[in-house]
Amino acid sequence: MRILVIDDDKLISKAISDFLKYQLNHEVTVCDNALEGEKIFSNSSFPMIISDIRMPGMDGFTLTKKIKDNPDGKDTDIVLITGHTDTQSILGALRAGAYDYLSKPIDLEELVTVISKVEDHQKLLKENTVLRNKFDEKVQSETALINDKLKKLQYAYAEVSGIGKVGIFSEEMKQVTEMAKKLHGDSTIPVLIQGDSGTGKEIIARMIHYGDNDFGKPFVSLNCASITPTLFESELFGHEAGAFTGSSRKGQMGKMELSNGGTLFLDEIGELPLEMQPKLLKALQDREIYRVGGSRKIPLNFRLICATNCKLEKGIEENRFRLDLFYRINKAKIAIPTLQQRKEDILPLARMFLEEFARLRKQPVKILTKEATMVLLNYDWPGNVRQLQNTMEQAAFLSNDDLLNADRIKSLLDKKMNSTDSSDSLSISFPEHDLSLYDIEKKVVEKILAKFEGNKTKTASYLKISINKVRRIIGDL
Repeated sequence: MRILVIDDDKLISKAISDFLKYQLNHEVTVCDNALEGEKIFSNSSFPMIISDIRMPGMDGFTLTKKIKDNPDGKDTDIVLITGHTDTQSILGALRAGAYDYLSKPIDLEELVTVISKVEDHQKLLKENTVLRNKFDEKVQSETALINDKLKKLQYAYAEVSGIGKVGIFSEEMKQVTEMAKKLHGDSTIPVLIQGDSGTGKEIIARMIHYGDNDFGKPFVSLNCASITPTLFESELFGHEAGAFTGSSRKGQMGKMELSNGGTLFLDEIGELPLEMQPKLLKALQDREIYRVGGSRKIPLNFRLICATNCKLEKGIEENRFRLDLFYRINKAKIAIPTLQQRKEDILPLARMFLEEFARLRKQPVKILTKEATMVLLNYDWPGNVRQLQNTMEQAAFLSNDDLLNADRIKSLLDKKMNSTDSSDSLSISFPEHDLSLYDIEKKVVEKILAKFEGNKTKTASYLKISINKVRRIIGDL
């Protein structure tokens, strides 16, 4: 062990040094004053210092405090030499931070005992340092692992919620997301999201639900246009065992009950059957429901978000949507602009979709040529963000080159246009055998439904018939 001995009495310092060197095999450095000792220590630290207290200039107490205040000296054990009966000096030595003390005249057995204690203490400090380093490494490793898992979880959350896929680049969309974040803070406010098909209404609904990182709460969605009126009540409120023919033998929780503590998202609320609207309104007002065939009240506690791609005000005028329900669900409103209304989002979104496609397929990212970007910017995008994503994925999949040129993009968009044109121009072939008027009606309704991507409200409005008649013709009633 390396030991620094400091004493202005050279006979004492030599005696201690020789004993430590030749009897105990330690490496010893000697000096005769505290200032020199401090300088030696600053150039080369020592596990142990043996120093007299009373010396010219700096005394042993001051030296001890300076050494212990030095980051390199925090683990150094300092033993101060004091008078045999000098109790005040002993207490002062310990208060100054000394590990132990030796009384004059120095007893060699006492010196051996103190040296042995210091050796044990230094060994323990080294073991603790090793353990601490291992612990720090473990903590760093675990922290890195947790951070990695958190990043993956955040990425998975973004994937599930779809956040980012609507394009938060333009000022209009930044305002939409700011509103979504604000609404996240108050789950008591019903929200109505209005926007064309493909603009990302459900994604904005998920933004409102999740906020920045609010995991763990249920997000339950129901498309009002995809459920037949006969099953809608069971789907929304749930049913007890054997409530109706074909019902679950154990009963089933409805969407409202499943949403408790979280969010219920009613998509295409404008398609909600008129006969179901009073029941939905009552449930929202009372904050409680009964399952179909049940007698037990079920309390409700969820955030309500509705979405529509049509103007509900027009539905109210045409007696297809209740005014009181409209007021109930429209406490806060978010209008999502079409992609055509925010053209500055087109290219950043297109590049983002290409990067995402490349990441999933572990392929190089395809690059759009300048001419291709002009094609994208000049197109109207009737299908909005969803259509842009599909176009980019198809282009990347079909292209064998690193560059996506204008011809590739045009060919895909031309197919879309031709598909749209064919649905716009009604073409009915008449068979040789008898044809009923019902068959013609059904053919027409199916064509118009395809034109409006299955939207029954727009189909009814286009054909100037009621939405219930549309449902009857296609067999939903």
